[in-house]
Amino acid sequence: MENYVIELKNVTKSFDDNVILKDFNIKVKKDEFLTILGPSGCGKTTILRLIGGFEAPDKGEILFNGNDITNKEPYERKINTVFQKYALFPHMNVYKNIAFGLNIKKMDKNLIKEKVREVLKLVNLEGFENREIESLSGGQQQRIAIARALVNEPEVLLLDEPLGALDLKLRQAMQIELKRIQKSVGITFIYVTHDQEEALSMSDTVVVLNNGEIQQMDTPLNIYNEPKNAFVADFIGESNIIKAKMLEDFKVRFLDYDFVCVDKGFNNGEDVEVVVRPEDVLLVDENYQIEGTVTSLVFKGVHYEMTVDVDGYSMLVQSTEKREVGERTGIVIKPDLIHVMRLI
Repeated sequence: MENYVIELKNVTKSFDDNVILKDFNIKVKKDEFLTILGPSGCGKTTILRLIGGFEAPDKGEILFNGNDITNKEPYERKINTVFQKYALFPHMNVYKNIAFGLNIKKMDKNLIKEKVREVLKLVNLEGFENREIESLSGGQQQRIAIARALVNEPEVLLLDEPLGALDLKLRQAMQIELKRIQKSVGITFIYVTHDQEEALSMSDTVVVLNNGEIQQMDTPLNIYNEPKNAFVADFIGESNIIKAKMLEDFKVRFLDYDFVCVDKGFNNGEDVEVVVRPEDVLLVDENYQIEGTVTSLVFKGVHYEMTVDVDGYSMLVQSTEKREVGERTGIVIKPDLIHVMRLI
């Protein structure tokens, strides 16, 4: 039997006349790193605020380790939140910021000192106790915000786009750091972002959300390689999404060519869509399946990004094989790199 730390059951939430979530259900396993991924306005932050107790559902239940916490205040839940803007106290130094919640609980001063020391070591900021908040970099402030949340020993940590204010290199470094911290403390992280790279690189489970509905909930690998529909395929990375017809098991026709694939269970002659990732398109000079004309070429550092016109369809290609604009090229797509999806 699965051990779920958080469950939302048939939760509905509206703001004025705008329904954000309707009969929404989700289960979060204990000690997993779960990311809720989706475009702005899809409801992901609302889910976080409901779990944290900052919003109440119009109907439905929120369970914590099987117990109903729907009407409990935030301070009554063993859940802490790290916000995008960190919400650190500028008039307090690092030590006082981290110790704030423990002082509210009137914990022993020596125990507070030990806990602050331990959590600073965890986030690789030993010796920063007396630093002023305004003297810290964005990445350091973010780690202090995480330390302040973790020192209270929550069972669940909610993170609302905490890397959004950081530059690219620091954001990528903090992705690795966050995953390390989560594994070290062994608690559940529920992370909200619209950044696909963050979701794929850190998570055990990714929930792709759109208009308040779960489009797919799966491992990062399956989300990328086996998208359930065109929204997921298009939102997670770059994709060629092409109208097609499933001729029979393991055979699909698109771009006027019959491709062998690994998909089955569709009706013969069923209209479908196929997903082909740009990096899975092979450019060849002979023994090709289809051919087209290169219409654009951009050097991306580790590969070239090209658009190839195949009988009116613009296929995006990422390859270390360079083709000049105007050049004809053959294309091969291997069976296991074609993913067939039912139409919504």
